[in-house]
Amino acid sequence: MSDHTQPHLVVLTGAGISAESGLRTFRDGDGLWENHRVEDVATPEAWARDPETVLRFYDERREQARRARPNAAHLALAELEAAGFRVSVVTQNIDDLHERAGSRHVLHLHGEIRLARSSVDADLRYPVEEVSARGTIAIGDLCDKGSQLRPDVVWFGEAVPRYAEACDIVLEADALLVVGTSLAVMPAALLLEQAPLEAPCWLVDPHARDLAPPGVSPVAEPASRGVPALVARWREQGGFDG
Repeated sequence: MSDHTQPHLVVLTGAGISAESGLRTFRDGDGLWENHRVEDVATPEAWARDPETVLRFYDERREQARRARPNAAHLALAELEAAGFRVSVVTQNIDDLHERAGSRHVLHLHGEIRLARSSVDADLRYPVEEVSARGTIAIGDLCDKGSQLRPDVVWFGEAVPRYAEACDIVLEADALLVVGTSLAVMPAALLLEQAPLEAPCWLVDPHARDLAPPGVSPVAEPASRGVPALVARWREQGGFDG
């Protein structure tokens, strides 16, 4: 139980919440991301082999994210926080739709598309607009240490540097909400195991009845319907029911 007086809702979000804003992401079904093989655009090996293609791919994803708009699920979570609830979002998504909706406490497990980072020092991160007025990253754009900049995205096969921080957040949960993810991607799949046993948990997903593990309440709706409905109930009762 958190030591804060306000109950703490931790929200774990994945591709399903962004998909409703029109952002396609990698799904296990066909191994493709916007018609690209994941191995060709989202691995350290792809970066070493063909950095121009990788940069171009993420420039396109960045532009898509800019054009996308937060949907009703993003907005409902931000409204819950604005109403005085303590809400932390841990997302597997690299877009900034949670922030643009108004959420103030967002941890990106897999990095942020709007940032560039050094290819030699992950702590050197820069808004892409500061790197280039075009909002892109090009070969020859360098960090302060003189090394090529790359997208601030955790690729397949790389460590997840903020995982321990995410675990600490989940440990403090009084209630959990999982939205648009089966939590099948490691190490995010282990996050639920960090939650206090007494914390109630909901899974919002069209296939929630098939996906929800024991002890997790399924809400078989798309994020844009299921999340606002839960938020409305919690706001009305002033807390999170078990």
